[in-house]
Amino acid sequence: MNIPSSPWSETTGNLLNRLETSSEGLSALDAENRFRRFGANGIREEERSKISLFIGQFASPIVWILLTAALISFTMGHNKDGVIILAVLTINAFLGFYQELKAETSIRALQKLTESHAKVLRSGIDALIPSRELVPGDIVLLIEGDIVPADMRLCESHALQVDEAVLTGESLPCDKNADMILAPDTPLFERSNTVFSGTSVLRGKALGIVTATGESTEIARIARSAQEASPHSPLTKSIRYFSKLLIVSIVSILSLLAAIAMMQGRSIEEVATFMLAQLVSAVPEGLPIVITLTLAIGAYRLSRHKVLVRHLPSVESLGSATVIATDKTGTLTEGILSVKKEFALDPEKLRLCAALCNDSLNGTGDAVDVALAQWLGDAYETLRNRYERIYFHPFDPLTRMMATVNRLWEDEKLYVKGAYEAILPLAINPERELKLLADTHDAMAGQGLRVLAFGFSDHHWEDPSAAPIVMTGLIAFADRPKAGLNETIAVAREAGIRLIMITGDNPVTAGVIAREVGISTGQTRILRGSDLDRIGDDALAEKLRSIDVVARAMPEHKYRIVRILQQEGEIVAVTGDGVNDVPALKAADLGIAMGNGSEAAKSSSKMVIGDNNLGVIIDAVRQGRIIADNLRKVLFYLLSTSLGEILIISSAILMGLPLPLHPTQILWINIVTDGVNDKTFAMCKEEGDVMRRGVRRMNKQFLDNAMLLRLAWFAFSTALMSLALFFYLLSGNHPYETALTATFCTVVVAQWINAVFAQKEEEPFLKNIKRTLTINPWLWLGISAGILLQGVALYIIPEWFHVIPPSAEIIFYVLVASLGIFMLEEGYKWGEYYAALQRKKKNYGSTNSAEGS
Repeated sequence: MNIPSSPWSETTGNLLNRLETSSEGLSALDAENRFRRFGANGIREEERSKISLFIGQFASPIVWILLTAALISFTMGHNKDGVIILAVLTINAFLGFYQELKAETSIRALQKLTESHAKVLRSGIDALIPSRELVPGDIVLLIEGDIVPADMRLCESHALQVDEAVLTGESLPCDKNADMILAPDTPLFERSNTVFSGTSVLRGKALGIVTATGESTEIARIARSAQEASPHSPLTKSIRYFSKLLIVSIVSILSLLAAIAMMQGRSIEEVATFMLAQLVSAVPEGLPIVITLTLAIGAYRLSRHKVLVRHLPSVESLGSATVIATDKTGTLTEGILSVKKEFALDPEKLRLCAALCNDSLNGTGDAVDVALAQWLGDAYETLRNRYERIYFHPFDPLTRMMATVNRLWEDEKLYVKGAYEAILPLAINPERELKLLADTHDAMAGQGLRVLAFGFSDHHWEDPSAAPIVMTGLIAFADRPKAGLNETIAVAREAGIRLIMITGDNPVTAGVIAREVGISTGQTRILRGSDLDRIGDDALAEKLRSIDVVARAMPEHKYRIVRILQQEGEIVAVTGDGVNDVPALKAADLGIAMGNGSEAAKSSSKMVIGDNNLGVIIDAVRQGRIIADNLRKVLFYLLSTSLGEILIISSAILMGLPLPLHPTQILWINIVTDGVNDKTFAMCKEEGDVMRRGVRRMNKQFLDNAMLLRLAWFAFSTALMSLALFFYLLSGNHPYETALTATFCTVVVAQWINAVFAQKEEEPFLKNIKRTLTINPWLWLGISAGILLQGVALYIIPEWFHVIPPSAEIIFYVLVASLGIFMLEEGYKWGEYYAALQRKKKNYGSTNSAEGS
């Protein structure tokens, strides 16, 4: 058996011979042998085991640092410290594992519960078999409503129309004709004698010869191109970068300080204690768990907006997206044909023809017929019931028309609808009317509309293609844009997000939709799929900076576009629902599949939205930005703690002072004091309007210059006042335990102050007090819990933390030092606030000057 590489270029006779089959189909024995050779007719799906999901939670450098800290703690005999660190890591891992497992389970629940079947000929006898048992050479019967189970070359067809949107993105039905013989290099969307696995039969019936099954089908070819791993999310990249920087910093600081301590004559045990304290202080132990928790809460919030998160870091990717590459059908448009325009020479007769030459029933049937019935409204059923149908000529792809014969009182009339080019040669209208119809048709077609002509005849009702027809008018159809998209796209544009439509549709139709929904604001800039094949990556990158639409795009084109945009530094989100979208969904920074899309698309995406609407995606972007802002705030909060502790301990070593914070106290601050506060950051409300600012680039998303300067000042303020108090108490002949207790309490109170300051990045504490108190009500519960827990540590189990219950004098000193910290940090925030106001005024003045000139 020799399976040709281009069966659409073969005659059916030659193809039957090469596949060693016949018009009666395969025998049961042949089918069994071929099944053993070619395997099941299905696409192998990649599944993640529960073990791999759990292990994946530990694939982070910051987790490795914490494991090292735990190991050192156990080695030095500080078992409590080690156990606490491991407990934090374990809880974090189970949280992330639970969320991702829940998402995977939800995705599997969306899959079909029943197996599809196919009707085949086996030894000349009809048989219904599971689709997975189809083999090359099988003869398959297709009827209206069937899902095509394998790639097939048609050997017979009658009025066959197929929906190939899932494969090519083409929104209009494709006419198929078994009698066509095509060139070997015919593009996928022009193979009119071939049907493909996963597409659906809209009308007619056919017999097809199976030419490819399983991994050899076009669907599988596309799926294979998505086998490479998806890129890491911006959050993951940022955390990896931060972790590497942290490792280098820790090694450098510890080496330097260890050398200084040894030169000061300190004992090995004292130096080791200092180094452990420095290591524990340098690592924000709560960071992994708070990131996971923030993302999990974000995923829950998104689920209330009909967005299912399959990969937790993708929650933040939404807020970082700079480009959204969207398909057209089903996302920007309804995916349903509707009447867009009509031109009537005789309005009454045009409506009568649209009603009678129609096979729609209760809102079902051919897409054109359903659209006409909806356009006519109640008149549709009234006219059909009034005028009896005598005969019916179904749509014929050869004549490209459909006709019915109806009785009008005593007369019988033939009503016809079909392609304008097919009906025009039969028209007997006056020359003036024909000229008017021709001009109107060209204008409608030039707008990307699908135009049908309507007419009637008193003759030749047994053969519509030979009847003299009086044309009554034209009706143009389009896939209607979804409501409210103009406002949605305007919001995206203001947020600095660029939208590019990538579709398999023709350029004219795609351009019209782009203008209607607002993707194009002026002249639509369109790139054709055939253009991509002729230009290199550099030239394509240049064109992508200005184009709005890519039309007639194949799956490999969409994939290439995503990769080039990423090389240009863009964070790319891709929407899709068909198998043709799989490579791009997998390659994108954020692949977003539609809930009613193909299983291949959903399994390749990181998010699934239940409502196929761009508005839902843009709303999800807003949520993603809020989540990203909250992550930014919690990172600032935790890093300011760690940096402050590093400065305190390092300064103590340089000043020749004893240890101002014990490792156990540092763990308490990092895990308990910070722990009850940082978990509330996920509940922080939106600060301002996040969609009225540009996109923060990946290297600026979490740690930009302004954030680093603020972080350094807050850490310096905490270290300055805490160490000053420590030095003052030691100089005043207070016991070491008293000074240690005061420093411990001061750093704890400083963290409560920092937590409040971190909620508002753009305003000081005393600016808009109401917003300060209400932007995150949950924080006050966290601080209250922290006060109670600090009381337990100081008055119930003080020996665990090497402190003494503080007296009123110590509390007074702590409050004075804390007030100093508040004033230093609030003063810095006011300086930032006024500097930002000056920048805005300067930018506003520059804009006005430019407009005036």
